[in-house]
Amino acid sequence: MPSAPPASMKQPPAADRVYSHIKEAVLDRRYEGGTLLTEGELAEAVGVSRTPVREALLKLEVEGLIKLYPKKGALVLAVSAQEIADVVETRLLVEEFAVRKAVPASGRLIGRLEELLEEQRRWAAEGDLAAVSVTDRSFHAEIVRNAGNQILSKLYDQLRDRQLRMGVAVMEAHPDRIAANITEHAELLEAIRTGDVEGAAACVRRHVSRVKVLVRGEAR
Repeated sequence: MPSAPPASMKQPPAADRVYSHIKEAVLDRRYEGGTLLTEGELAEAVGVSRTPVREALLKLEVEGLIKLYPKKGALVLAVSAQEIADVVETRLLVEEFAVRKAVPASGRLIGRLEELLEEQRRWAAEGDLAAVSVTDRSFHAEIVRNAGNQILSKLYDQLRDRQLRMGVAVMEAHPDRIAANITEHAELLEAIRTGDVEGAAACVRRHVSRVKVLVRGEAR
């Protein structure tokens, strides 16, 4: 009789698989705002029964990504104008403070930002918008982590899902912004590398403020 597979090779619980499937699809906009998801369709897509689907949907509703409608399904919530304004305002407060604390920067931080910038260029060349958004977000998160304030870092991490979703939306609507974002990241990195605190703070303000304008469709 063959031995059981190692614990490390076992699949995650069914509810976790459903949760990951839906969340990833919402964040990279395969399930766009306004899409109605049914338990049956989700169960079939992941290959599970409806019970873990319900469990996953309840968790996602708490996180604000969907709204449940009994006997109908789950509606993927669109990003609201208020949510955009709130995220951008919070990002500006956290990121400008963090970049001021992170400069003068360590060689480790500069090296990591260089790696992330190259990753972003590579994903952009391949046209993988979800990966570009993840790397974009990681670039900013690295600076926040190096500010040395763990409470602030945890607060910033709570914005992750919203940032990723907005990032993909911006790139889909404004493809020209992909190259512009990379250029702005390079400018921010150079200011950090040279120890230009005010220059780095100004880069953050310009870069983050554009997100609100673009997601709301106020400018190109």
